Formats: sequence, structure tokens, C-alpha cells
Amino acid sequence: MKILDVKDLHVHYLTDEATVKAVNGVSFSLEKGETLGVVGETGAGKTTTALALLQLVPDPPGRIIKGDILFNGLPLLSLKEKEMRKLRGEKIAMIFQDPMTSLNPVLTVGDQITEVIKLHNTELSLASATEKASEMLETVGIEAVRMNEYPHQFSGGMKQRVVIAIALACNPEILIADEPTTALDVTIQAQVLSMMGKLKNERGTSMILITHDLGVVAEICDKVAIMYAGEIVEYGNLRQVFKNPMHPYTKGLFASIPDMNKTVHRLTPIKGLMPDPSCLPFGCSFCARCSIASESCVKNDPEILEIEPGHIVKCAYCKA
Repeated sequence: MKILDVKDLHVHYLTDEATVKAVNGVSFSLEKGETLGVVGETGAGKTTTALALLQLVPDPPGRIIKGDILFNGLPLLSLKEKEMRKLRGEKIAMIFQDPMTSLNPVLTVGDQITEVIKLHNTELSLASATEKASEMLETVGIEAVRMNEYPHQFSGGMKQRVVIAIALACNPEILIADEPTTALDVTIQAQVLSMMGKLKNERGTSMILITHDLGVVAEICDKVAIMYAGEIVEYGNLRQVFKNPMHPYTKGLFASIPDMNKTVHRLTPIKGLMPDPSCLPFGCSFCARCSIASESCVKNDPEILEIEPGHIVKCAYCKA
């Protein structure tokens, strides 16, 4: 059952100097209880896509130019701000990139969780909302006795747990996690991801995970979307993308990962830089960095091909 369906989404940032084309025709869907990993370099449009789902793209300068976002069949882009406020947190929640700046430094963590619960459950008494906030803190592995402590009294990993508690407080149907393990050490990363996976399974929550880390995607995702220059260049389930990567960019990402079974003197990066989103090339956005690109790639934007059922690639040289 499709819980989210995004079709041909375009988001631009309109400035005095230029129009930054951050998201260019992104389409994907999310099933109930499924986890989608969105992977790509910094500036690929991952976070802007996530913000567009909640109509949080800063306007000005950001603008959703066109597209459709359907949540359980409800067209989100046609909703007014008051309607979106009701939906944010209750139906679709987001874990923002930096837990250090996501929390209010002058409110206790208990008050911040309680506020979310009370906002979406106005019939609850303050005492009941506080009790539920206490339970949420325990759910993410923090003792309830720390309800009255402030964010600066918690470590980075603990702050991330508090942010997750806030996001899950109203039991949303979709959780968007934007680089949830950034700035955390490897051990804490593993703990946070394990906890998120457990909570997702227990609650049947669908999740969109934005990350640079293909290892994290392999661990907890069902589907993968590879983003480049505001486009999804490859999309499929975990087996399809990891076992049979087709797009040259996807292959480059996998080739740049160190192999523990090989002795090499240097890593194998993808040469060059992503194109300026305010001046995208006319043809394939990856052609300047691609080893198999031809003159046709420079002139023509490649079509989207379905290699096998559910496995989609945007490349002129990928054949079914």
C-alpha cells in the first residue's frame, strides 16, 4: 500500500544573481513500513526534497515550481499552512540534520517533548502529556529522571535520541531522517541506527533516510534512490542497486569505498565536481565526470529506463 507518492517534483531557489535548480523532476514512492535510503553528494538536493515534502522550503528564496506529493492520496501541495501544521509531527515527522542545533537550549528536554504531544493532542491534560513524554524518553533509552535537564547536559548521541523521541512522540506514519548520525562517533552511530530500526519495526513507521553512507543504507533500507544534481539517477530495491549498480555515478560511489580484502595505495574517487545547480548542463548532468560519455550525452538529456521491474536508471548507455 503506497503511503507516499512523489511525482515530477521541481524546487528552485530564486535569487538576484541566478535561479538555483535544486530539485529537477524527482519521482519516487514509499510503501507502508518501508525504508527508502536517499544517497548522494552534498548539494545533490536530498535535504531540499525532504523539506518540500513538509512544505518547509524557505520562501523566499525557495519555491516548489511544480510536481505532486500525495500522502495517502491527499495532495499535500494544495494544503494551506494551517492544515500542514496539523500534519507535521502528527502524520509526517522529520529528524533534522544537526541535533546540537535542533533543540531549544533554554527549555528542558521534557518540556520540548511534552510541547509536541500537547500540540497535536489538545484534549490531553498537561499531566498526561508529561507522562507520555517521560515514556518516550524511556523508549529511546534515556532515564525519565532526566526530563528536567537541558540540552547542554546531554552528549551528542543523547541529544540525537531526544530529537528522535520528539519526532516519534505522536507516532507518525512517515519519519524523515536527514543525516541522523552526522557528527556522532561510529559506536554511537550504530546504537542510534539500531534504535531507529527497532522503533520503526515496532510502530510500523515508514522512513526516508537521507545519508552519504552506503553502509548505513545496506543495514536498514529496503529501497535506494541515488541522487545527483537534483535528479534521481538510479532507483530500485536494495538488492537491485547494490548487487547490480547500473548508472556510472552509482558505480563510482561503490568504487570509492575501500575494499578490506585489497591492498591499495590510493582510494578511487569520482573525478571532478558536481555541476553548479544555477548553471546545469543541457544534456546529461553527469557527462563531464563520466568515463563512457559520448557527444550525444552532452547534447541530449537521457531518458529514464526500467532495467527490470522497479529498477530505474537515467543513462543512455544502460540497457535492459
